[in-house]
Amino acid sequence: MAPETSTQIHNIGYRSYDGPRLGRAYARKSLFSQSLRGAYGLGRSAKSKVLPMILFAVMCVPALIIVAVAIAVPGSSDLPIKYTTYALTTQVIIGLFLASQAPQSVSRDLRFKTVPLYFSRPIERVDYVVAKYAAMASALFILTATPLLIMWIGSLLAKFDFAHQTKGFGQGLVSVLLLSLLFSGLGLVVAALTPRRGFGVAAIIAVLLIPFGAVTAVQGIAYSTGNAGAIEWMGLFSPVTLIDGVQTAFLNATSAFPGGEGPSAGVGAVYLLVALGLIAGSYAALMARYRKAGL
Repeated sequence: MAPETSTQIHNIGYRSYDGPRLGRAYARKSLFSQSLRGAYGLGRSAKSKVLPMILFAVMCVPALIIVAVAIAVPGSSDLPIKYTTYALTTQVIIGLFLASQAPQSVSRDLRFKTVPLYFSRPIERVDYVVAKYAAMASALFILTATPLLIMWIGSLLAKFDFAHQTKGFGQGLVSVLLLSLLFSGLGLVVAALTPRRGFGVAAIIAVLLIPFGAVTAVQGIAYSTGNAGAIEWMGLFSPVTLIDGVQTAFLNATSAFPGGEGPSAGVGAVYLLVALGLIAGSYAALMARYRKAGL
């Protein structure tokens, strides 16, 4: 006959959770807030704050100088640079910020395989992608819109025409909003392809700068050989020139294309559709990437 055994239940101190269940919306909001703060190093180590804060300061300093010059020069009635021109002039700073922060936002989760933990519940794949995309776009918008705000406030202090300056400021905000959505989508897609942050940084810089250099060179050749009609169509093949074309066609911007001739409204509509298509495609690519990454 088998010896009699007894079963014992040990209380090791675990307690059930009786608090509120905040659900997906709260989790999505928290992930967005954490990712946005992380883009500027907030809530991270002091070393992590150095680069984004330096780039933010470098982005704002030229705007302060522009305002100072406009106020100091007697008889000035307008700023020496348009609101829509500022972001394209400082595109290298924007590219460095994106290249440094997009991999930080998504590559670490892939490298340390924490994505499945996010998707365990209540967050789903769409919540993760939307939160990360919105956070990166918001970080870029803050970076690009703050100098415009400085310029607008400076123009009012200089007593320039309020309606004219406000209209230009609004056009600049629309331009940098589109730029932020486009650049963020492309940067996050590239960063999400590899858990290696260094590869992500180099790849994002290449995606932004190589097409721009190639398109600019080809446009220059077309202009010098008298093929001006090809210039506006070549601008479709670079993220930077896409923004240039859209704002030239619809936001009264001065084009940086050779000869200063940007696309017409008809061709500008094609630019806008391509830009919106790339934004939608970036979102779709991120959703597809995290369909596998969440397993």
